[in-house]
Amino acid sequence: MRLLTIGFTKKPAQRFFDLLRRAGVKRVVDVRLNNSSQLAGFAKRDDLAWFLREIGGMDYTHVPALAPTQALLSAYRKAKVDWPAYEQRFLDLMRERAASRRLWTPRCSTTAACSAAKTSPTNATAASSPST
Repeated sequence: MRLLTIGFTKKPAQRFFDLLRRAGVKRVVDVRLNNSSQLAGFAKRDDLAWFLREIGGMDYTHVPALAPTQALLSAYRKAKVDWPAYEQRFLDLMRERAASRRLWTPRCSTTAACSAAKTSPTNATAASSPST
């Protein structure tokens, strides 16, 4: 499985879906805690699932277990923890939740994790690394 990340903020719908198609994405795994009230209409859960299927023939699934906890996200947004601390806590949480087992699927060679914030290689690494 090849794991990619993509954010939708500051991207028009055409660019977002073109990037997914060109990358050969077969399934989008939505890892947002709140995926139904975002500003970008195309990124709302039900709309996103429809657009992915109709525009790119892609599957959609929501796996909030791959998102940070609300407490961790809030602490970072309110600058109560810096990036290195957030990153370490997030990685620990992904290991605790056995994140790699939540993504693997035998019929899907490419997965994109959709997030509202900036993408980071750390998030993809945490989700795809074998848990210990």
